Amino acid sequence: MKEENVLWKGNPSQLTNFWVYVICVALVIGSIIAAFWAWPALFGIIIPVLFAAVTFLRTRCRIYELTSERLRLYEGVLNQEIGEVELYRVKDSAIHKPFWLRMVGLGTLVLDTSDRSHPTVEIQAVRKIENVREIVRDRVEALRDQKRVREIDFEGGGGEDFDGDFEG
Repeated sequence: MKEENVLWKGNPSQLTNFWVYVICVALVIGSIIAAFWAWPALFGIIIPVLFAAVTFLRTRCRIYELTSERLRLYEGVLNQEIGEVELYRVKDSAIHKPFWLRMVGLGTLVLDTSDRSHPTVEIQAVRKIENVREIVRDRVEALRDQKRVREIDFEGGGGEDFDGDFEG
């Protein structure tokens, strides 16, 4: 039996939280300025700082791990949830590169799968997303050949007259 190797591991970029950080910094600056007139305004610093810290940790604790057999998704700061998708269940992939992510060399890989618990998986805001997609694609094809598995899609065409009753 082959051992499972980690082929790629990554985290989403903190740039996905850019506007959250901008708003939190503005609130902190506003609270500091307001503190010159009333010292209780200093308590207004605590909530934006905590919110920014939690947002940072949630993004930092999201880990994507691509192995030779599956994609693991780690999420959670205090309680961790680990999801897995067998690579041979990946049906299709697409890369999304919004302008603001493309400016800094980031992209999102969207995988459509036949997995019931994770029908769509997004690997968000990572560098060299094309390389990750190629690794996934190569491993999907190799595993399908190895396991002799094929993905078959059933489209709705031609069956509009079928109402579920069998008449002879």
